Amino acid sequence: MSHHFRIRTHSSCLPLPVPFVSGALGARSFKASEHSQLAAASVAAASPLRALRPHRTRATKAGQEMEQGGAAALGWAARDATGVLSPYNFSRRVQRDDDVTIKVLYCGICHTDLHIIKNDWGNAMYPVVPGHEIVGVVASVGGGVSKFKAGDTVGVGYFVGSCRSCECCGKGDENYCAGVVLTSNGVDHGHGGAVTRGGFSDVIVVSEHYVVRVPEGLPLDRTAPLLCAGVTVYSPMMRHGLNEAGKHLGVVGLGGLGHVAVKFGKAFGMKVTVISTSPSKRQEALDHLGADEFLVSRDPEQMKAATGTMDGIIDTVSAWHPIAPLLALLKPLGQMVVVGAPSKPLELPVYAIVPGGKGVAGNSVGSVGDCQAMLEFAGQHGIGAEVEVIKMDYVNTALERLEKNDVRYRFVIDVAGSLGSTA
Repeated sequence: MSHHFRIRTHSSCLPLPVPFVSGALGARSFKASEHSQLAAASVAAASPLRALRPHRTRATKAGQEMEQGGAAALGWAARDATGVLSPYNFSRRVQRDDDVTIKVLYCGICHTDLHIIKNDWGNAMYPVVPGHEIVGVVASVGGGVSKFKAGDTVGVGYFVGSCRSCECCGKGDENYCAGVVLTSNGVDHGHGGAVTRGGFSDVIVVSEHYVVRVPEGLPLDRTAPLLCAGVTVYSPMMRHGLNEAGKHLGVVGLGGLGHVAVKFGKAFGMKVTVISTSPSKRQEALDHLGADEFLVSRDPEQMKAATGTMDGIIDTVSAWHPIAPLLALLKPLGQMVVVGAPSKPLELPVYAIVPGGKGVAGNSVGSVGDCQAMLEFAGQHGIGAEVEVIKMDYVNTALERLEKNDVRYRFVIDVAGSLGSTA
């Protein structure tokens, strides 16, 4: 007997469904400590889950037009469901007392961006400026800002607002707030119903409560994807005890999320096995990323030999796949966390979990606190995503390649090197 299931969170602060997926070259990588001159120039110029079917939120007409009078911004936007991006001039909101105005340096490209610009989930509010893996430098701050100052290197992830009064926000789980405001293609009711425009732009204005500090020494291009892909795997690993040295972690899928999960697992001192349908990824997993073992999920003998050996599994795959064989790999009381978002419901046979007391959980990105802790951990262990840095004028080609999974493992746009900044 089997039952279809969708990821659910049993909480009084359950948000309305939020879509989340977790995929001119060779631009120079920068470290946080190298940006003092760039920051000074910026300040002088300024002197601020597919399985989770999204709801469609209406934006006010004023919000769709954005609040006027703030910083002029240049971005690249999709105007319709073709998803083709082109230059787009607009205004950011007026910097408020608790706001930080950020000159965008790098922005990663997430698979969610691809779904949104093509209106795959039916909730696109065009023009859409994508991007929620943002690294930049603070250009200016509001009078009430206490956490940041001009010149700081900072990051912004998947969301830029929440109600700050519900149970989830009170516990530091803002990512599960019913009023969470997405960084791109969200509706910000705290600012007149404005439609949020993401990091494919030269400047962004964000409340200090949703900004994180980037530790010195981290290459900024490789840090950008950590603000989504990184925290998406780090957060459930911490929550479910999959961060203990000596434990055995399985990582299903070796893409944008999976390769970072391998790096975190090894940094925690765990034994890490990559589970993939592609035997061709064996060398990459073992030799380059440092995984201990590689398991081909389509090989019955390999799967049988690994039965009952893993303490936990992080499942990053966004295509439909059978999960019963994966659950068989867990030890009794083992935990599998689903962070990918297949469009077709996964099948969960009860016999796969009941006899061994095994659990299946979902996870949507992480809180602001999770993200800051993840960056600190990454800084201590030298963890960054494997990236291909591109200029903005290559972005449409990159999106086409991403749709074909032709990237190792994350595209990152050199925004400052492509657009400059009006900040």
